[in-house]
Amino acid sequence: MPKLSSLEPGFYRIPLPEVLTDSTHGEMRAFELNTIRVRDADGAEGVGYTYTVGRNGSAIDAILSRELAEIFLAEEADHVERLWKKAWWALHYGGRGGPTVLAMSALDMALWDLKARRAGRPLWNYLGGFDPKVPCYAGGIDLELTPDQLLRQTEGHLAKGFRAIKMKVGRARLSEDVEKVRAMREYLGDGFPLMVDANMKWTVDEAIRAARAFQPYDLTWLEEPTIPDDTAGHARIVREGGLPVAAGENLRSLWEFKQYIATGALTYPEPDVTNCGGVTQFMKIAHLAEAFNLPVTSHGAHDVTVHLLGACPNRSFLEAHGFGLDRYIAEPLHIKEGFAIAPDRPGHGIEFDWKGLEQIQARA
Repeated sequence: MPKLSSLEPGFYRIPLPEVLTDSTHGEMRAFELNTIRVRDADGAEGVGYTYTVGRNGSAIDAILSRELAEIFLAEEADHVERLWKKAWWALHYGGRGGPTVLAMSALDMALWDLKARRAGRPLWNYLGGFDPKVPCYAGGIDLELTPDQLLRQTEGHLAKGFRAIKMKVGRARLSEDVEKVRAMREYLGDGFPLMVDANMKWTVDEAIRAARAFQPYDLTWLEEPTIPDDTAGHARIVREGGLPVAAGENLRSLWEFKQYIATGALTYPEPDVTNCGGVTQFMKIAHLAEAFNLPVTSHGAHDVTVHLLGACPNRSFLEAHGFGLDRYIAEPLHIKEGFAIAPDRPGHGIEFDWKGLEQIQARA
């Protein structure tokens, strides 16, 4: 089996085409992208990445450059499970989350890309192959938009082929959130999948009050109603709020998802392949959800995640994320009549514009 011969990290700060806002991060004008290119002794390459909303990218870059390179070089490229476990325990004392698990996620993604490319198969098929057509929704980052602006944005999403929409909630006055949700439901009509995302804004009691206020509008789910550290609080919101709850983009391990799932703290587990431990852990989380008869959704990295949900029989919706990389990849995600289509190119199929990214390189 070929051994890993090189790991090449990249660190970039990517300006957003428009300012994005939510209830906890405030205004976001750029996001940070960390990439990793791995090559084996035969010259085959795999690519992975992770991102932040503007901070800590340099810490991820340092872990990829200094820690993981030392752990992984000269190891067997195909031994992904063993390498994941080796890195987890090597970095455990100073890791178990934060920049460490984001760096591990990017490298794990690159190893799976390399493995599938060497096999000549698209990643969704290599992981088991369920269906490359995945239901998807447009994840709007739009808290500060007026109702009229929100509806105009929604027109654009519909024109792009989306048949499900998520909007932000968590304004200072709940009545303003309700007004916008009502406007969206009236515009979209009955039965159109509509989700709302509070980005951890509320206390548990506030979230229950909001969920009850949203009940008349037939929401697919209420996302991240409170802080991720409060598993018991999420379980109360599920029981008492009367809405399905999606959560998980801020959980960082299979074991955190186990606590949420086993205690009834969510309805839609929502891992992010760039921060939950990579492809290896995402698929375990999805299968854990399946064992509990729960539908799995996703957060971020839609160009890769379409492959992962394409391998899951219990998938629900793929999020097409606001931090898209369309300007820097050769073939952006294809969406048609509400479905994202996983490409049939070997691996995950993302080809970065490395020369373009070099223009915005963030590493000092």
